[in-house]
Amino acid sequence: MITSDGEIIAGEYKRGNLPVEAIVGLPVSSGVIEGRARVILNMEDAALEDGDILVTPFTDPSWTPLFVSIKDLVTEVGGLMTHGAVIAREYGLPAVVGVENATKLIKDGQRIRVNGTDGYIEIL
Repeated sequence: MITSDGEIIAGEYKRGNLPVEAIVGLPVSSGVIEGRARVILNMEDAALEDGDILVTPFTDPSWTPLFVSIKDLVTEVGGLMTHGAVIAREYGLPAVVGVENATKLIKDGQRIRVNGTDGYIEIL
């Protein structure tokens, strides 16, 4: 990042002691949840049950009705102010976004633990 006076700021997000096999992303809504991953590539194909963890490339406002049945969110794209992050915070759902290749690394139906506080996912 370059500040307004041209100074370059570099660094890494402090991760502490992450599990060895952790899949890392950006923490945007705190909490830790375990459950069944539902990898959904198209909203029209969503077959979610109460308590599922939604794993998807991204969300937009048309996805909002799905948030009432999920208990957690993982997206490949996103930042602190993207749709999924904002809605997850509004609904009180832990969320990790910006998880590169999440829909390939996490298989539909797998049991996972999402740590929205520290920004990582574990496959259980």
